[in-house]
Amino acid sequence: MHAMHDAPSKNSGPRNAGSWTMLLALTAAFAMSQAFRTVAAILATPLQAEFHLSPQQLGSFAGSFHFAFGAMQMFVGIGIDLHGVRRTILTGFPLAVVGAVLSAVAPNFASLLLGQVLIGVGCAPAFLVCTVFIARHFAAHRFAAISGAVLGLGGVGLLATGTPLAWLVEATSWRMGFWVLAGCSAAAWCLIAWKVHEPRSPEPAPGLPRESLGRAALIFVSLFRLPYTLGIVALSFVCYASFISLRGLWLGPMLIERHGFSLVQSGNVALAVSVLSLVSPALFGRFDPGGATRRRWLLGWTLLTAAIFASMALVRSATFDVAMTLAVGITSGYMVLQYSEVRAAYPAQIVGRALALFTMSMFLGVAVMQWFTGLVASIAKAHGADVYDAVLLTIAAMLLVGAAAFAWLPRAPRPAAKPPGAG
Repeated sequence: MHAMHDAPSKNSGPRNAGSWTMLLALTAAFAMSQAFRTVAAILATPLQAEFHLSPQQLGSFAGSFHFAFGAMQMFVGIGIDLHGVRRTILTGFPLAVVGAVLSAVAPNFASLLLGQVLIGVGCAPAFLVCTVFIARHFAAHRFAAISGAVLGLGGVGLLATGTPLAWLVEATSWRMGFWVLAGCSAAAWCLIAWKVHEPRSPEPAPGLPRESLGRAALIFVSLFRLPYTLGIVALSFVCYASFISLRGLWLGPMLIERHGFSLVQSGNVALAVSVLSLVSPALFGRFDPGGATRRRWLLGWTLLTAAIFASMALVRSATFDVAMTLAVGITSGYMVLQYSEVRAAYPAQIVGRALALFTMSMFLGVAVMQWFTGLVASIAKAHGADVYDAVLLTIAAMLLVGAAAFAWLPRAPRPAAKPPGAG
């Protein structure tokens, strides 16, 4: 895996402005990815009206992006390790533009789902290229802080799918929202093509062949031979999923149907949550305690988030629901600590694929949670139960299961273990 041995070049150190410029350009694609994964919260109501969607279909619409996004992470991680950050993102991201255009002109629900899948595939490299770029070009002790800052800057995409998108949809249509996102995505691709240039990867040592695709995939799968991988994957499967399932899918319908909010009013709440989630990762990243304390933080904040979701189901008040939604926006930043946990748990030469595995589990978790909560909502509706109580309690329960697995399964040693198969 020669690419992970790339030493930062003379011009790629953390003090060099060029590294920051390239990272900011990469963050533009990540911001668009954030926008695409949260459009359902605002578009849910008009899409239900036009295509007569059930809650389960709505969950499938939101989850299809994340399923495609997560399923591609293994290939993205291999692509980054073998071909670099620039080639990987420039090759994949145009599919997001194609998917957005298809969604904008979709004549039926099946076409809309296909558009979401294409967007998910195109956006798959968006955040992973940022984290790998940080790991390669910035000092290790700054990884959490810089990753948190990137998560915060990428939150601009969340801001766009709050009040601005709600206003645009009310003034025009939901289709115009996809047209605008397609144009912004094309602009982000052009910015990356212009600004991001990596040093050439060194040739392998004499007598050693370049790593094959099959060998790269084998090493990716062999991460599961490390016993602590399952605990990391279990927690990552539910944490980010809880935030995105609320902010990216159920927030708008809950406020509109449960409390009588207008589309723009629900967009205002989504905007406020997005602002908080933009600031929160940078704060948690700056105060990363490391080691065993970081594990305790991850468990504690996960349990607190589960309690917030459960309380929203038990207290039926518009004011309380808005306040607790804002609280979720604040607590969501702790998830950046999971990236630091992954970086510390695996050897440097496989950290690209370890981060890809983590990202895969995170977004497959979003897909499963959005699909499953859609199924739960449909069952609750059929039996006359409160749809949103069922959804919120389901999210809380999934968070508790993930936290229990992280606590009880084997934990990563300190310092990190050797790579799978190493002598």
